[in-house]
Amino acid sequence: ALENLQKQKQQKQLEKNKKNTYRDFEKLKKQNPDTVAWLTVPGTEIDTAIVKTDDNVYYLTHNFDKKYNSLGWPFADYNNSFPELNTNTIIYGHSRVDMSMFGTLRNVVKQSWFNNKDNHIIKLSTPTENTMWQVFSTYKIKAEDYYLQTKFENDSEYQTWLNEMLRRSQFKYGLNVSVNDKVLTLSSCFDTKGTRVVLHAKL
Repeated sequence: ALENLQKQKQQKQLEKNKKNTYRDFEKLKKQNPDTVAWLTVPGTEIDTAIVKTDDNVYYLTHNFDKKYNSLGWPFADYNNSFPELNTNTIIYGHSRVDMSMFGTLRNVVKQSWFNNKDNHIIKLSTPTENTMWQVFSTYKIKAEDYYLQTKFENDSEYQTWLNEMLRRSQFKYGLNVSVNDKVLTLSSCFDTKGTRVVLHAKL
């Protein structure tokens, strides 16, 4: 009887959590139907709604209210699907001097950020679930497309990609990543010379 009571309590809590998630997104979607997720990155100021449209251009120059704004808004790659997440889910954001948008993503290549293990868990919520992602790679790189790949022909190609992302990391997180893992990739500018700052985490 006690076991059943505990199960009932757990079920109620799960339902409550789900309702809270749905209610939040219901409100966000009324403001902007393009809302697909909420992203939180410890050790940074990133705690924001994520949007997605049918290209990777619109939200470079439009805010959450769809008004023209050079700050843009953090958005998911148009090749990604929500809430069913792809093998590699990519989220972009402008890096601003005032540290708005993804400005503080630059923190992830600082030794002090890496040293705090509490920073290594990224939270991503969708209208259907709350997920947690463990960071396995952070680095700076010149602008390129390879790390932005969302689909892979086979497991071998995906594992080769994962191995390269691990190799690039500025720090050693000590995690193994396999073809059974889904990946979350965050990307932003590091400077005005075309350098990007990138974070990869596994579900």
